Amino acid sequence: MTNHVLHLAYTFYENDNRVIRYVETLAEQGADVEVIALRRRGECVNARRNGIWIFRLQQRTVNEKNGLSYLLKILLFLVRSSLLISIRHLRRPYDVLHIHNVPDFLVFAAWLPKIMGARIILDIHDILPELFAGKFSAKENSFVFRCLLAIERLSCTFADHVIVANDIWRDRLVSRSVSEKKCTTIMNYPDLRLFKPLPESAKRNDGKFVMMYPGSMNYHQGLDLGVKAFARVKDELPNAEFHIYGTGPAKPELEVLIHQLNLSDCVFLYPEQSIDEISKIMANADLGIIPKRSDGFGNEAFSTKSLEFMACGIPIIISGTRIDRFFFNDSIVVFFNPQDEIALADAIRRTAGDKVKMRHLSQKALKFVLEKNWKKNKSLYNKIFTLFSLIW
Repeated sequence: MTNHVLHLAYTFYENDNRVIRYVETLAEQGADVEVIALRRRGECVNARRNGIWIFRLQQRTVNEKNGLSYLLKILLFLVRSSLLISIRHLRRPYDVLHIHNVPDFLVFAAWLPKIMGARIILDIHDILPELFAGKFSAKENSFVFRCLLAIERLSCTFADHVIVANDIWRDRLVSRSVSEKKCTTIMNYPDLRLFKPLPESAKRNDGKFVMMYPGSMNYHQGLDLGVKAFARVKDELPNAEFHIYGTGPAKPELEVLIHQLNLSDCVFLYPEQSIDEISKIMANADLGIIPKRSDGFGNEAFSTKSLEFMACGIPIIISGTRIDRFFFNDSIVVFFNPQDEIALADAIRRTAGDKVKMRHLSQKALKFVLEKNWKKNKSLYNKIFTLFSLIW
């Protein structure tokens, strides 16, 4: 019998490569998969994509300025998703419900299927106590942080299995919230069907040198540092442009900064794109910039974009955070000291002016990512279903 699987995520499905990979992998193997996610203004509530039903349950604009507004939106999503899941489960039971954080407590939307015997996976994209502390400047000994830690433990206990996005976070979760045998690391591996080098005939031929960042616009991503660094080198790279794709709470500040530094003719903020579109845009860039901060959450949050740029054959400059130095070395990326816009400017200057170095980096990185991709590692996901004795 075909397995009936639900993915629940407080995200925009078409933009979340991690969720898409899981869903399409299951569908390709014969599972009947549904998705409950967010929607943007103007999108249909329900849609069908590649044979998968997507229920866009709640509209969201990513503009939260404080913890309360962020929490209220999530709580509303929790209530709505719990009701929809319960109704659909009574009509046709789910075998597995794969719940993606943020937040961890979204896993409790599956309370009725859990009672009735369904298996629950909690997928921790970001560890919530540290994410909240970084996003809203909360201290680790604060009441809110301790509450989030308690929620993390309860959520991991409720789930039958926990997936986490990197080994550093797995070690932390095992030390405080979940047993080792119940926790699997699955990184944000790129899908090489989408992220791949462009043929020479399809590349830009406009004489420009395009630096690019695609992703969320949050403080910990360090985009203000990237813009300031670009301002330092733009006169030395007269054909250079910095393209930033995405959305998030830091966008208004970035718009002001770009205006203040007189960069409106060479630094551009573009809307967030679907995975299908952004993969093509990334492959047409000249240099990837990942300037995240190393304080708190950013020091351990692995950027999916690093491997995606590598898969596209694009060299990258990346902040030397703990997580990135854990996975990479100087032969495949250009590191700079985190929070140092002068060091980032120097890295851009040295890299953009050296075509031989850029070609060497892209070749080494492409070789590296051939072992670090979803096709090579999706068996980790299948093993979890094997543990549940749900093999198709």
